[in-house]
Amino acid sequence: MSGGRSAVLRILFLTQTYPRWPGDTAGPFIRELARGLVRAGDRVTVLTPRAAQVRRAWNDDGVQVRSFAYAPRPLEVLGYGRSLAADEHVRPGAALAAPFYLLAAARAVARHLGRERYDLLHAHWVAPNALAALWPGVHSRGTLIAAGLHGSDVFLAEKPLARPAIRRALARCDLLTGCSPELVERVQRIGYQGKPARVIPYGVDTDMFRPAAELPGEPDEQPWRERLNIPGDSTVLLGVGRLATKKGFQVLIDVLPRLLSDFSDLHAIIAGDGDQMTDFQATVDGWRPDHTSRVHLPGAVAHDDLPGLYRGADLFVLPAVHDPQGNVDGLPNVILEALASGLPVVATAVSGIPLAVESGVQGLLVPEQDRTALREAIASLLGSPERRRLMGARARARAVSQLTWDIVAGRYRQAYVDALADGARR
Repeated sequence: MSGGRSAVLRILFLTQTYPRWPGDTAGPFIRELARGLVRAGDRVTVLTPRAAQVRRAWNDDGVQVRSFAYAPRPLEVLGYGRSLAADEHVRPGAALAAPFYLLAAARAVARHLGRERYDLLHAHWVAPNALAALWPGVHSRGTLIAAGLHGSDVFLAEKPLARPAIRRALARCDLLTGCSPELVERVQRIGYQGKPARVIPYGVDTDMFRPAAELPGEPDEQPWRERLNIPGDSTVLLGVGRLATKKGFQVLIDVLPRLLSDFSDLHAIIAGDGDQMTDFQATVDGWRPDHTSRVHLPGAVAHDDLPGLYRGADLFVLPAVHDPQGNVDGLPNVILEALASGLPVVATAVSGIPLAVESGVQGLLVPEQDRTALREAIASLLGSPERRRLMGARARARAVSQLTWDIVAGRYRQAYVDALADGARR
């Protein structure tokens, strides 16, 4: 590498979420990116906030993970999906804890940079973690700083009270990464200009998520259709994700009654938990009995149980939207998991989703909030098993050829290398 740097990159991640136990759904993409970089021969240390069931330090398949305390345990309410209510409003407790979190995170980063030389600090979630770059002990170490965009962090960064500090932090960043063009463009408008920015989609574990036809050995111990009492000859529509407005499941709920009437063998599974669960359950319970019995809301599903859930479905639906506050997902991981599982995807053409799904090839993309278009797209695939099979095969092929974590980690690594070379020239 230029500038006399070692061919082995030493990378420090600052994140507000990281899987706390096997099967945890909190931030698996951060872990998989870190593991992919380690498999390529680099050294990665992850700093994550303390929480219940988070150890002080551990080795995660070569990734060195360290947690930091930032408040008395009852007040540690940030990260791990706890900061926002319905992904639309900052919870009061989280707002109170934020200054303590920022101070502790910046100090943790400064301590690590003082003990060992790192080539690059990647602060995942521009708000709040890029603000650590404002701490004098961070920026003075000569380590390049990257800000990673994931979705809700951009929504927070755009708040009037946050913008000035975010703008100052961005001025100290040398690289911007995001999983969707929209997120990158929104942050560039805040004040990141004239420096490298990369749009890189997330990856997916194509060995873990794969079609049933490719499974070696025995099938799943208890298939999801059996768990939910779904007949084996039914057609299953699946949606997975937090039950928050930006996921768009309220749009899907609106079109389900017509679809259930038109397709008598249709069952729908919406797997996930969140603030909308009570409303969704009440809505479905108010439908006529033969419709209610064909809609399944199993709640949160552990990450390790998801592959079997996808294998029990015939098509995947995620009608993501910009919520009333302007919040939007970058690129939902569940889209990639569905592709790797060989499912055709019906989704909306928002944010980073078109990076993964070409409409008419691996699935169908419709305008957000367009209930008619969503219903017609789903109906067209429900009525054509052969088209579903063809799109599902293309979905699997795309995941394997372009979206494995090793491929995606390689793209991140190249972004780091280019930023380091650019910094050496300046």
